[in-house]
Amino acid sequence: MRFRRPALTAAALAALTIGGTTALAAPASATPNTTPQKVCGSSYKTVNSAPVGSRGTVYLTYNAANGMNCVTTIRSNPGTATAMSAWIYVPDTDRGDEDYGTYTSYAGPTYVYGKAHCVDWGGNIGNVYVQVTGSNCAALREHRVTTTR
Repeated sequence: MRFRRPALTAAALAALTIGGTTALAAPASATPNTTPQKVCGSSYKTVNSAPVGSRGTVYLTYNAANGMNCVTTIRSNPGTATAMSAWIYVPDTDRGDEDYGTYTSYAGPTYVYGKAHCVDWGGNIGNVYVQVTGSNCAALREHRVTTTR
């Protein structure tokens, strides 16, 4: 079936006119549209977090039932797709997971078994990068670094 161009143009214009008010309306709030638990799973509890400047937060979560850690980076103000990442690494086991891409709201989830181990984790939003090393391992003091490239 072939469509004529004027018919498609009229249909597109009608759709824009009807939906234009909704499409151009400002968002109700500038809060994130997700949570670490929605990204990682409801049984994951937030155990640590690090701000990514004013752009968002990287969250470290843990599931006590299975010993898994999860990391996700969530933007404060979802919008135009931008470079983002979330990563986690366990030095003792040399295991890790990462998610790098262009996203509108969040990066991740990334998972690794971390029960009874120190974890390194971090992420980025645009050109702001966060890295936390030696984290969540009893008496040891973690090291945090935030850089802008």
